[in-house]
Amino acid sequence: MRKDRLYFLTFISITVIYAIIASIALHYLTKSGTLTLLETYLEFSKNEAKSFATLVGHNTQMGISKDSIVQSVQQSLEETDTDIGYLSILDWSGKIICHPDIKIVGEQAGGSKSFVSSVADELTVESFYSQLNRRLKENRDSANQTLAKESEVIHLYPVSGSDWIVAAHIGIDNISQRLQEMRNRFYTIFLLMGLFVVLSYVVVVRLIGSNYEKQLEAKNKQLEDEVINLSKLNRAVGDYQQRVSEKSKGDKEDTTIKRRILTYIRNELLPVATEEIAHIYTENSITYVVCFDGKRSTTNSSLDELFSQLDSAYFFRANRQFIIAISSIDKIVKYGKNQLKILVVPKSEAGILISKNKAAEFKQWLNL
Repeated sequence: MRKDRLYFLTFISITVIYAIIASIALHYLTKSGTLTLLETYLEFSKNEAKSFATLVGHNTQMGISKDSIVQSVQQSLEETDTDIGYLSILDWSGKIICHPDIKIVGEQAGGSKSFVSSVADELTVESFYSQLNRRLKENRDSANQTLAKESEVIHLYPVSGSDWIVAAHIGIDNISQRLQEMRNRFYTIFLLMGLFVVLSYVVVVRLIGSNYEKQLEAKNKQLEDEVINLSKLNRAVGDYQQRVSEKSKGDKEDTTIKRRILTYIRNELLPVATEEIAHIYTENSITYVVCFDGKRSTTNSSLDELFSQLDSAYFFRANRQFIIAISSIDKIVKYGKNQLKILVVPKSEAGILISKNKAAEFKQWLNL
Protein backbone atom coordinates (compact mmCIF):
# COMPACT_ATOMS: atom_id res chain seq x y z
CA MET A 1 0.00 0.00 0.00
CA ARG A 2 2.83 2.36 0.85
CA LYS A 3 4.55 1.60 -2.46
CA ASP A 4 1.40 2.36 -4.46
CA ARG A 5 0.95 5.62 -2.57
CA LEU A 6 4.58 6.54 -3.21
CA TYR A 7 4.21 5.86 -6.94
CA PHE A 8 0.95 7.86 -7.00
CA LEU A 9 2.57 10.84 -5.26
CA THR A 10 5.52 10.56 -7.68
CA PHE A 11 3.10 10.65 -10.62
CA ILE A 12 1.28 13.71 -9.22
CA SER A 13 4.56 15.52 -8.48
CA ILE A 14 5.98 14.90 -11.95
CA THR A 15 2.69 15.96 -13.56
CA VAL A 16 2.60 19.24 -11.61
CA ILE A 17 6.26 20.00 -12.38
CA TYR A 18 5.76 19.24 -16.09
CA ALA A 19 2.59 21.37 -16.18
CA ILE A 20 4.44 24.36 -14.72
CA ILE A 21 7.38 23.98 -17.09
CA ALA A 22 5.10 23.36 -20.08
CA SER A 23 2.93 26.42 -19.34
CA ILE A 24 6.02 28.66 -19.25
CA ALA A 25 7.44 27.07 -22.39
CA LEU A 26 4.10 27.28 -24.21
CA HIS A 27 3.72 30.96 -23.43
CA TYR A 28 7.23 31.68 -24.72
CA LEU A 29 6.94 29.48 -27.82
CA THR A 30 3.52 30.73 -28.87
CA LYS A 31 4.46 34.36 -28.40
CA SER A 32 7.80 33.93 -30.17
CA GLY A 33 6.23 32.01 -33.06
CA THR A 34 3.37 34.48 -33.37
CA LEU A 35 5.64 37.52 -33.39
CA THR A 36 7.85 35.92 -36.04
CA LEU A 37 4.84 35.10 -38.20
CA LEU A 38 3.32 38.57 -37.81
CA GLU A 39 6.61 40.24 -38.60
CA THR A 40 6.75 38.21 -41.81
CA TYR A 41 3.19 39.27 -42.71
CA LEU A 42 3.91 42.93 -42.01
CA GLU A 43 7.16 43.04 -43.97
CA PHE A 44 5.61 41.22 -46.92
CA SER A 45 2.60 43.57 -46.95
CA LYS A 46 4.79 46.66 -46.78
CA ASN A 47 6.99 45.48 -49.64
CA GLU A 48 3.95 44.52 -51.71
CA ALA A 49 2.32 47.94 -51.13
CA LYS A 50 5.54 49.73 -52.03
CA SER A 51 6.01 47.70 -55.21
CA PHE A 52 2.38 48.18 -56.23
CA ALA A 53 2.52 51.94 -55.56
CA THR A 54 5.73 52.21 -57.59
CA LEU A 55 4.12 50.34 -60.49
CA VAL A 56 0.98 52.54 -60.47
CA GLY A 57 3.12 55.69 -60.17
CA HIS A 58 5.17 54.60 -63.17
CA ASN A 59 1.98 54.27 -65.21
CA THR A 60 0.83 57.76 -64.25
CA GLN A 61 4.20 59.22 -65.19
CA MET A 62 3.90 57.57 -68.59
CA GLY A 63 0.78 59.65 -69.22
CA ILE A 64 -1.77 56.84 -69.02
CA SER A 65 -5.17 58.18 -68.04
CA LYS A 66 -6.37 57.62 -64.49
CA ASP A 67 -9.52 55.86 -65.68
CA SER A 68 -7.48 53.32 -67.59
CA ILE A 69 -5.19 52.80 -64.62
CA VAL A 70 -8.16 52.41 -62.24
CA GLN A 71 -9.85 49.94 -64.60
CA SER A 72 -6.67 47.89 -65.00
CA VAL A 73 -5.89 47.91 -61.25
CA GLN A 74 -9.47 47.01 -60.33
CA GLN A 75 -9.39 43.99 -62.65
CA SER A 76 -6.15 42.75 -61.08
CA LEU A 77 -7.41 43.30 -57.52
CA GLU A 78 -10.70 41.46 -58.08
CA GLU A 79 -8.80 38.15 -58.30
CA THR A 80 -7.08 38.75 -54.94
CA ASP A 81 -7.75 36.41 -52.01
CA THR A 82 -8.88 38.62 -49.13
CA ASP A 83 -8.71 35.99 -46.39
CA ILE A 84 -5.20 36.92 -45.24
CA GLY A 85 -4.22 40.20 -46.87
CA TYR A 86 -4.88 42.39 -49.89
CA LEU A 87 -4.24 45.84 -51.40
CA SER A 88 -6.53 48.73 -52.17
CA ILE A 89 -6.15 52.25 -53.55
CA LEU A 90 -7.60 55.28 -51.76
CA ASP A 91 -7.44 58.97 -52.31
CA TRP A 92 -6.29 61.41 -49.64
CA SER A 93 -9.84 61.89 -48.35
CA GLY A 94 -10.19 58.18 -47.67
CA LYS A 95 -12.46 57.36 -50.62
CA ILE A 96 -11.91 53.86 -51.98
CA ILE A 97 -10.75 53.98 -55.62
CA CYS A 98 -9.91 50.30 -56.17
CA HIS A 99 -10.75 47.33 -53.96
CA PRO A 100 -11.03 43.52 -54.40
CA ASP A 101 -14.71 43.86 -53.51
CA ILE A 102 -16.09 46.10 -56.26
CA LYS A 103 -19.27 46.67 -54.23
CA ILE A 104 -17.51 48.99 -51.80
CA VAL A 105 -15.60 50.99 -54.41
CA GLY A 106 -16.52 54.66 -54.00
CA GLU A 107 -17.33 54.34 -50.32
CA GLN A 108 -15.52 56.20 -47.57
CA ALA A 109 -13.02 53.84 -45.95
CA GLY A 110 -12.65 55.75 -42.69
CA GLY A 111 -16.23 57.01 -42.25
CA SER A 112 -16.77 60.73 -41.71
CA LYS A 113 -13.31 61.08 -40.23
CA SER A 114 -10.36 61.38 -42.53
CA PHE A 115 -9.18 57.80 -43.13
CA VAL A 116 -5.61 58.88 -43.89
CA SER A 117 -5.19 60.60 -40.54
CA SER A 118 -6.71 57.63 -38.69
CA VAL A 119 -4.03 55.25 -40.02
CA ALA A 120 -1.10 57.64 -40.03
CA ASP A 121 0.79 55.63 -37.37
CA GLU A 122 2.23 52.42 -38.75
CA LEU A 123 1.25 49.20 -37.01
CA THR A 124 4.08 47.56 -35.07
CA VAL A 125 4.47 43.83 -34.43
CA GLU A 126 3.82 44.23 -30.69
CA SER A 127 0.68 46.34 -31.16
CA PHE A 128 -0.56 43.95 -33.84
CA TYR A 129 0.03 41.03 -31.43
CA SER A 130 -1.98 42.83 -28.74
CA GLN A 131 -4.85 43.41 -31.17
CA LEU A 132 -4.89 39.76 -32.18
CA ASN A 133 -5.01 38.62 -28.56
CA ARG A 134 -7.85 41.04 -27.87
CA ARG A 135 -9.72 39.77 -30.92
CA LEU A 136 -9.21 36.14 -29.84
CA LYS A 137 -10.57 36.95 -26.41
CA GLU A 138 -13.59 38.68 -27.93
CA ASN A 139 -14.26 35.66 -30.14
CA ARG A 140 -14.02 33.27 -27.19
CA ASP A 141 -16.31 35.41 -25.03
CA SER A 142 -18.81 36.02 -27.79
CA ALA A 143 -21.77 33.67 -28.12
CA ASN A 144 -21.53 33.89 -31.90
CA GLN A 145 -18.24 32.32 -32.96
CA THR A 146 -18.66 33.17 -36.68
CA LEU A 147 -15.70 35.22 -37.82
CA ALA A 148 -16.43 38.31 -39.85
CA LYS A 149 -14.04 39.21 -42.61
CA GLU A 150 -12.67 42.31 -40.91
CA SER A 151 -9.37 43.77 -41.97
CA GLU A 152 -6.78 46.18 -40.63
CA VAL A 153 -4.76 48.68 -42.66
CA ILE A 154 -1.15 48.08 -41.65
CA HIS A 155 0.67 50.27 -44.16
CA LEU A 156 0.08 53.23 -46.47
CA TYR A 157 2.29 54.14 -49.42
CA PRO A 158 1.66 57.19 -51.66
CA VAL A 159 1.54 56.88 -55.44
CA SER A 160 3.90 59.41 -57.00
CA GLY A 161 2.33 61.89 -59.42
CA SER A 162 -1.21 61.43 -58.03
CA ASP A 163 -3.38 61.91 -54.93
CA TRP A 164 -3.72 58.17 -54.50
CA ILE A 165 -2.49 55.99 -51.65
CA VAL A 166 -1.90 52.24 -51.74
CA ALA A 167 -3.21 50.64 -48.54
CA ALA A 168 -2.02 47.25 -47.38
CA HIS A 169 -4.78 45.37 -45.53
CA ILE A 170 -4.48 42.27 -43.39
CA GLY A 171 -7.32 40.01 -42.26
CA ILE A 172 -7.36 40.25 -38.48
CA ASP A 173 -9.93 37.54 -37.79
CA ASN A 174 -8.50 35.04 -40.27
CA ILE A 175 -5.01 35.50 -38.92
CA SER A 176 -6.38 35.24 -35.39
CA GLN A 177 -8.01 31.96 -36.33
CA ARG A 178 -4.80 30.61 -37.82
CA LEU A 179 -2.79 31.68 -34.79
CA GLN A 180 -5.34 29.97 -32.53
CA GLU A 181 -4.96 26.79 -34.61
CA MET A 182 -1.19 27.04 -34.21
CA ARG A 183 -1.58 27.41 -30.43
CA ASN A 184 -3.92 24.43 -30.33
CA ARG A 185 -1.31 22.35 -32.15
CA PHE A 186 1.28 23.46 -29.59
CA TYR A 187 -1.07 22.47 -26.77
CA THR A 188 -1.72 19.07 -28.35
CA ILE A 189 1.98 18.39 -28.88
CA PHE A 190 2.87 19.37 -25.31
CA LEU A 191 -0.03 17.30 -23.95
CA LEU A 192 1.09 14.20 -25.82
CA MET A 193 4.71 14.83 -24.83
CA GLY A 194 3.61 15.30 -21.23
CA LEU A 195 1.72 12.02 -21.18
CA PHE A 196 4.68 10.20 -22.70
CA VAL A 197 7.27 11.83 -20.39
CA VAL A 198 5.24 11.41 -17.19
CA LEU A 199 4.22 7.81 -17.90
CA SER A 200 7.75 6.89 -19.01
CA TYR A 201 9.23 8.49 -15.90
CA VAL A 202 6.80 6.66 -13.62
CA VAL A 203 7.51 3.34 -15.35
CA VAL A 204 11.26 3.89 -15.07
CA VAL A 205 10.94 4.90 -11.41
CA ARG A 206 8.87 1.80 -10.74
CA LEU A 207 11.38 -0.47 -12.48
CA ILE A 208 14.29 1.10 -10.63
CA GLY A 209 12.34 0.93 -7.37
CA SER A 210 11.49 -2.74 -7.92
CA ASN A 211 15.11 -3.54 -8.71
CA TYR A 212 16.27 -1.66 -5.63
CA GLU A 213 13.70 -3.47 -3.48
CA LYS A 214 14.96 -6.82 -4.76
CA GLN A 215 18.55 -5.86 -3.96
CA LEU A 216 17.45 -4.61 -0.54
CA GLU A 217 15.58 -7.83 0.15
CA ALA A 218 18.66 -9.84 -0.85
CA LYS A 219 20.84 -7.75 1.46
CA ASN A 220 18.31 -8.12 4.28
CA LYS A 221 18.26 -11.87 3.72
CA GLN A 222 22.05 -11.96 3.80
CA LEU A 223 22.05 -9.81 6.93
CA GLU A 224 19.52 -12.11 8.60
CA ASP A 225 21.69 -15.11 7.77
CA GLU A 226 24.73 -13.35 9.22
CA VAL A 227 22.80 -12.42 12.37
CA ILE A 228 21.66 -16.03 12.74
CA ASN A 229 25.22 -17.26 12.24
CA LEU A 230 26.52 -14.77 14.81
CA SER A 231 23.80 -15.84 17.23
CA LYS A 232 24.81 -19.46 16.76
CA LEU A 233 28.44 -18.49 17.20
CA ASN A 234 27.75 -16.62 20.43
CA ARG A 235 25.68 -19.51 21.77
CA ALA A 236 28.48 -21.88 20.86
CA VAL A 237 30.93 -19.72 22.80
CA GLY A 238 28.74 -19.97 25.90
CA ASP A 239 28.39 -23.75 25.53
CA TYR A 240 32.10 -24.18 24.95
CA GLN A 241 32.95 -22.02 27.95
CA GLN A 242 30.78 -24.25 30.10
CA ARG A 243 32.29 -27.46 28.70
CA VAL A 244 35.83 -26.20 29.18
CA SER A 245 35.05 -25.14 32.73
CA GLU A 246 33.61 -28.55 33.57
CA LYS A 247 36.49 -30.31 31.86
CA SER A 248 39.11 -28.28 33.74
CA LYS A 249 37.52 -29.31 37.03
CA GLY A 250 37.30 -33.03 36.22
CA ASP A 251 40.61 -33.57 34.40
CA LYS A 252 43.81 -34.43 36.22
CA GLU A 253 46.68 -32.01 35.98
CA ASP A 254 48.64 -32.33 32.71
CA THR A 255 52.35 -31.75 33.27
CA THR A 256 52.85 -30.66 29.67
CA ILE A 257 50.52 -27.69 30.09
CA LYS A 258 51.50 -24.69 32.13
CA ARG A 259 49.21 -23.88 35.01
CA ARG A 260 51.04 -20.72 35.99
CA ILE A 261 53.00 -18.02 34.15
CA LEU A 262 55.79 -16.00 35.73
CA THR A 263 55.17 -12.29 35.17
CA TYR A 264 56.60 -9.00 36.35
CA ILE A 265 55.09 -5.87 37.85
CA ARG A 266 57.95 -3.40 37.82
CA ASN A 267 60.74 -5.30 39.64
CA GLU A 268 58.36 -7.66 41.43
CA LEU A 269 57.95 -11.27 40.28
CA LEU A 270 54.30 -12.37 40.14
CA PRO A 271 53.18 -15.90 39.22
CA VAL A 272 49.73 -15.86 37.53
CA ALA A 273 47.48 -18.92 37.27
CA THR A 274 46.36 -19.61 33.73
CA GLU A 275 42.68 -19.80 34.75
CA GLU A 276 42.99 -16.18 35.92
CA ILE A 277 44.28 -14.97 32.54
CA ALA A 278 41.71 -13.22 30.32
CA HIS A 279 43.94 -12.42 27.36
CA ILE A 280 47.58 -11.92 26.44
CA TYR A 281 48.82 -9.40 23.89
CA THR A 282 51.95 -7.71 22.60
CA GLU A 283 52.53 -4.00 22.18
CA ASN A 284 55.81 -2.36 21.23
CA SER A 285 57.59 -5.75 21.54
CA ILE A 286 56.35 -6.13 25.13
CA THR A 287 54.10 -9.04 26.12
CA TYR A 288 51.29 -8.14 28.54
CA VAL A 289 49.20 -10.55 30.59
CA VAL A 290 45.74 -9.27 31.55
CA CYS A 291 43.77 -11.00 34.30
CA PHE A 292 40.00 -11.06 34.86
CA ASP A 293 40.39 -8.66 37.78
CA GLY A 294 41.93 -6.08 35.42
CA LYS A 295 45.50 -6.40 36.66
CA ARG A 296 48.15 -6.20 33.96
CA SER A 297 51.69 -7.58 34.15
CA THR A 298 54.47 -8.33 31.68
CA THR A 299 56.41 -11.46 30.75
CA ASN A 300 59.65 -12.12 28.93
CA SER A 301 58.13 -14.92 26.82
CA SER A 302 56.75 -14.29 23.34
CA LEU A 303 53.19 -15.09 22.25
CA ASP A 304 54.42 -18.09 20.28
CA GLU A 305 56.21 -19.53 23.32
CA LEU A 306 53.25 -18.93 25.62
CA PHE A 307 50.66 -20.34 23.24
CA SER A 308 52.67 -23.54 22.74
CA GLN A 309 52.61 -24.10 26.53
CA LEU A 310 48.94 -23.14 27.16
CA ASP A 311 45.88 -25.39 27.01
CA SER A 312 44.60 -25.11 23.42
CA ALA A 313 41.12 -26.05 24.59
CA TYR A 314 41.05 -22.98 26.82
CA PHE A 315 43.15 -20.45 24.83
CA PHE A 316 42.93 -19.37 21.18
CA ARG A 317 45.46 -17.45 19.09
CA ALA A 318 43.19 -14.80 17.57
CA ASN A 319 45.93 -13.07 15.56
CA ARG A 320 49.59 -12.13 15.76
CA GLN A 321 48.92 -9.73 18.60
CA PHE A 322 46.35 -11.52 20.82
CA ILE A 323 45.78 -14.78 22.69
CA ILE A 324 42.31 -14.92 24.24
CA ALA A 325 40.84 -17.20 26.87
CA ILE A 326 37.48 -18.80 26.18
CA SER A 327 36.10 -17.44 29.48
CA SER A 328 36.98 -13.84 28.56
CA ILE A 329 34.85 -13.77 25.39
CA ASP A 330 31.80 -11.55 25.99
CA LYS A 331 30.38 -11.21 22.48
CA ILE A 332 31.24 -11.84 18.84
CA VAL A 333 30.18 -9.28 16.20
CA LYS A 334 30.69 -8.94 12.47
CA TYR A 335 33.42 -6.53 11.37
CA GLY A 336 33.72 -5.47 7.75
CA LYS A 337 32.70 -8.01 5.14
CA ASN A 338 34.31 -11.23 6.34
CA GLN A 339 36.00 -10.49 9.65
CA LEU A 340 34.90 -11.11 13.25
CA LYS A 341 35.46 -8.79 16.18
CA ILE A 342 35.83 -10.32 19.68
CA LEU A 343 34.62 -8.30 22.66
CA VAL A 344 36.37 -9.49 25.82
CA VAL A 345 36.12 -8.96 29.59
CA PRO A 346 37.91 -6.95 30.81
CA LYS A 347 37.58 -4.64 27.84
CA SER A 348 40.61 -4.32 25.58
CA GLU A 349 41.51 -0.91 24.19
CA ALA A 350 42.84 -2.50 21.00
CA GLY A 351 40.26 -4.28 18.84
CA ILE A 352 40.64 -8.06 18.70
CA LEU A 353 39.97 -9.02 15.08
CA ILE A 354 39.83 -12.46 13.52
CA SER A 355 40.49 -12.53 9.79
CA LYS A 356 38.43 -14.41 7.23
CA ASN A 357 40.93 -17.28 7.04
CA LYS A 358 41.23 -17.45 10.82
CA ALA A 359 37.42 -17.41 11.29
CA ALA A 360 37.07 -20.98 10.02
CA GLU A 361 39.69 -22.15 12.53
CA PHE A 362 37.90 -20.22 15.28
CA LYS A 363 34.60 -21.94 14.50
CA GLN A 364 36.35 -25.30 14.48
CA TRP A 365 37.87 -24.47 17.88
CA LEU A 366 34.31 -23.94 19.15
CA ASN A 367 33.32 -27.35 17.65
CA LEU A 368 30.99 -25.70 15.08
